[in-house]
Amino acid sequence: MKYALIGCGRISPNHIEAAKNNNLDFVAMCDILPEAMKEKADKFGLKSVKQYTDYKEMLAVEKPDLVGIATESGKHAAIALDCIAAGSNLIIEKPIALSIADADAIIKAGKEAGVVVCANHQNRFNKSVQKIREALEKGRFGRMFYGTAHIRWCRDWEYYSRADWRGTWEQDGGALMNQCIHNIDLLRWMMGDEIDTVMGMTDRLNHEYIEAEDLGIALIKFKNGSYGIVEGTTDIYPKNLEETLYLFGQKGTIKAGGTSVNKIEEWSFADYLDDPEEVKAKFHENPPNVYGFGHTPLYADVIDAIKTGRDPYVTAEDGKRALELVLAIYKSAAEGQMVKLPLESCSTIDFSGRFGERKRMR
Repeated sequence: MKYALIGCGRISPNHIEAAKNNNLDFVAMCDILPEAMKEKADKFGLKSVKQYTDYKEMLAVEKPDLVGIATESGKHAAIALDCIAAGSNLIIEKPIALSIADADAIIKAGKEAGVVVCANHQNRFNKSVQKIREALEKGRFGRMFYGTAHIRWCRDWEYYSRADWRGTWEQDGGALMNQCIHNIDLLRWMMGDEIDTVMGMTDRLNHEYIEAEDLGIALIKFKNGSYGIVEGTTDIYPKNLEETLYLFGQKGTIKAGGTSVNKIEEWSFADYLDDPEEVKAKFHENPPNVYGFGHTPLYADVIDAIKTGRDPYVTAEDGKRALELVLAIYKSAAEGQMVKLPLESCSTIDFSGRFGERKRMR
């Protein structure tokens, strides 16, 4: 299966390792910065992988079966549509797009072309998350009451200074869209997906050199009668503190913690089907960074989906649902009122100027 990667920035090593771990025929990489490709080629022993600065040329020449898109978020949709038109299956880094319209266009084009399109929410493959999902699908929680997602991370001037698109409404969004969307995806997925209303508040408290928010808080009412709470920020001093997911049901309580929900820290169920201490010890990972170990199994799932003609474990529709929830929080915060879902249309661009002009990076 011929594989190509578009975008050789901060997250690209995880895609490269996932491609290698799954024995893909890595034929090409593309980036507008040749030095970024050279650095990755040298680091990962990819001397035979062709390098392109124009992804359209790469698609035409190489005709890859599978493409990973790991560019800045604002370019995901246009590149995805071009890849689909070229007949390539896709793994799109989160968020799948920055507008409802673009997400819908990707979903529609993928179905019409008969290609697999996966939204890269790799934390769904965490051992801890898989164990929790298994308990949920078996009905061990009973009626779900509420769940909470907390993302307490640090992003400083050095992070934003490395790429001018970060923190902009046109190409990125803020803390909720970039750093927090993985856990927001998990919360929506676990609590039943279908949302009735969202009430949100956002602010830019500590990053005057970005356009978007560095703090977001939201209350969510799901259509099944359960509730959700989101707290996401990049204001934590001096480093990433935690990413936690709590689920509270009539007959069960869990907490997944660590830097990226990679360990089970609380496991209590009325059915006593397993030993909580054994579960905590077994479903525990310690990844070197917040990206975790999920890319390799996500790639494996997509490869199998391509071969068998089934949907991937994380679909483009899943990617849209995570995007929609973040946009709903933005919309509620901007309008100062509760927002009903589904959103017919909304984009990060709609919130341009919300916190005033950003100050120039020093």
